[in-house]
Amino acid sequence: MAKILGLGGVFIKCADTKAYTDWWKTHMGVDISDYNSMEWPSDGNGQTLISPFKQTTDYFDPSAERFMINLRVDDVSAMLDKARAGGAKIIGEVLDEGYGVFGWFLDPEGVKIELWQEKS
Repeated sequence: MAKILGLGGVFIKCADTKAYTDWWKTHMGVDISDYNSMEWPSDGNGQTLISPFKQTTDYFDPSAERFMINLRVDDVSAMLDKARAGGAKIIGEVLDEGYGVFGWFLDPEGVKIELWQEKS
């Protein structure tokens, strides 16, 4: 049965992505990756991260929110079917990036949710 495996990450629109991660590093002691994101190993099933995006990104569209949530799942297509059955608006097509499969939908509050199925 398709299920959520964990939180993949939270993506946040920021006026200055470098200043944002610098603040977290300086004041909260968080290590910053080469990709300018904060990453934590997970339960042996992927990682969790917080990643800033430029304020002008269109990656969160069509959501008007300043953030997007990424969830690690075991079956992107089946999870999109569940979301659709619950009335969610599916965004675009399922995308295979080689390192993982992605799908998107808007939740009932208009927040864009990104589903990520890591390749084994």
